[in-house]
Amino acid sequence: MINPTLLDDLAKTLASALPPGLREMQHEMEKNFRAVLQGFFSRMDLVTREEFEVQTEVLARTRAMVEELEKQVAAMEEKLSTEGTDTSD
Repeated sequence: MINPTLLDDLAKTLASALPPGLREMQHEMEKNFRAVLQGFFSRMDLVTREEFEVQTEVLARTRAMVEELEKQVAAMEEKLSTEGTDTSD
């Protein structure tokens, strides 16, 4: 989830951009902006940078494992095909 401080900062920035006539409602607008932003970000289903980095590392390890298994399968297939064609009996 997104950092709550970032949401507060965005809400304050949006509220401060209001025309002077609406500044009396600034606190209420900040709460509304915060709620809208929080809803928006939660619907986006974002992950933190740390979570992303962890998943990137997991993916890299998994990819390396798959490549190693592919090599082993290819070697086994090669061995089976040479044994199958080796009819020196």
